[in-house]
Amino acid sequence: MTEVNDDAELEAFRAEARAWLEANFPPSQKGRPTELQYSGSPPQGDALLWKQRMAEKGWGVPTWPKEYGGGGLSARAARGLQEEMARIGASNPIYISLGVTMVGPTVLDYGTHEQKLRHLPPIARGEIVWCLGYSEPGAGSDLASLQTRALDKGDHWEISGQKVWTSGANHADWCGVLVRTDPAARKHEGISFIMTDMRQPGVEARPIEMIGGASSFCEVFFSEARAAKDDLLGPLNGGWTVGKRLLQHERASQTGDPVSARQPDPLQDVAKRYVELDEQGRIADADLRTRLTRQLMHEKAHALTIARAHAESRGNASPSNAVSMLKASSTLIAQTRAELTVEMMGSSGLGWAGDGFSRDEIVTVRGWLGGKAISIAGGSYEVQHNIIAKRILNLPDAASTS
Repeated sequence: MTEVNDDAELEAFRAEARAWLEANFPPSQKGRPTELQYSGSPPQGDALLWKQRMAEKGWGVPTWPKEYGGGGLSARAARGLQEEMARIGASNPIYISLGVTMVGPTVLDYGTHEQKLRHLPPIARGEIVWCLGYSEPGAGSDLASLQTRALDKGDHWEISGQKVWTSGANHADWCGVLVRTDPAARKHEGISFIMTDMRQPGVEARPIEMIGGASSFCEVFFSEARAAKDDLLGPLNGGWTVGKRLLQHERASQTGDPVSARQPDPLQDVAKRYVELDEQGRIADADLRTRLTRQLMHEKAHALTIARAHAESRGNASPSNAVSMLKASSTLIAQTRAELTVEMMGSSGLGWAGDGFSRDEIVTVRGWLGGKAISIAGGSYEVQHNIIAKRILNLPDAASTS
C-alpha cells in the first residue's frame, strides 16, 4: 500500500499524481460529471479513454488492494489524489456505481479470496453493473419482513420473489439479493445475502417511471432464478449483518464531498442572474437573502464535517457517528438548495422542455423533482433520524414511552 506518513511524503505523492494526470487526463473531460453507471449511457470517445486509463492505474478505486484491481493507496494518499483531480476538473469515471460504493467494500469485508478475485477486478475496471435487491412491496423500512426466498437445491440456490425500488436493475449484470433461507428462524436470523446473475431467464426487471422523467428504479421479479452455492456472501443466515454493513457503506457514499470536479454554480451567482438586486448589488428580497445565507452556512458546515469524518476514518474500519448524521444533513442540504434555486429562477424554473428554456434550466427543474427521492433512497430521512436518536444520542424509543 502507498503510505504517506508525513507532509513531505504526501507532497511527493501529489507531484507524482499531478504528472500522471497531466499526461493521461483528456482535456475534453474537464468539468464533465461522471454518468451514473446504471444510467444506460456507456462512455464513448475521450470519456471511455479516461475510464480505461483510470482502471489500468487502479485509481478508480484507489484504496482497494492492487491484487483486486485497486490502486493500493492509503486513505490520506487517496484524498490527495482526489484533491489533485478536483484541481484540474477531473471526475472519477468509475466511482459512481453501486459496485464501487457498496458491493465492492462489502465483498472486501466478507468475501472469500476466490469471491474477491472473481468480483472485484471487473468492478474496479467499471465493466460490471451491480444492483441491490433489498426492499419489497411488503418490506420497506421493516426490511426484515422480506419474503423473497432462496431454496437450497444441492448444487445451487433457487430464488423466487419480488423486489422493488431496485436502482438500475434494468441495466445490471449482477444483483446482491437479501433472501430468506430459513423461514422457521426469527425474521432477522433467517436471511442470507446472495450474489445473483441478472442475465438469466428467471429474472425480469421492470422500470418505474419517476416524476423527474427518469426510470432509475425498477421492480424485479425472480422466478426460480439460479445462483451458485459459492455466491453466498458471508455466513448462511447471516445476511442481516452483511446487509447492514453494506448500508453503512451506502450511507458513507451518500454524504457528499467538498472536493468535486464539477460543483454546481454558487447560489449567490444563480441569484444574481435571476432575482432583483438592490443598489448595493445585494439580493433585494431580505428574506430570500437571509435564507440563502443560512443555506451557504449549512453547506460550509456540512463540508467541514465531511473533512472531520475523513480524518476520523484513518485507521478505523467502521464508519463514525458523523457518517450517520451526514446522510441526514446531505439530504436536507440538497433538497433545500434545489428548492431555493427553483424559487430564484421564477418562471424559468418551470421548464420541462422546449426552446424557451436553457439546458441548465431544464436540468435544474428535473433535478429538483428527481431529488425528492433522496429522502427515501438508502433509508428514509425519518428512519435515519431514528437511528441517530437511538444509536448515537441514546434516546429512549418513543413507542416505549407513550
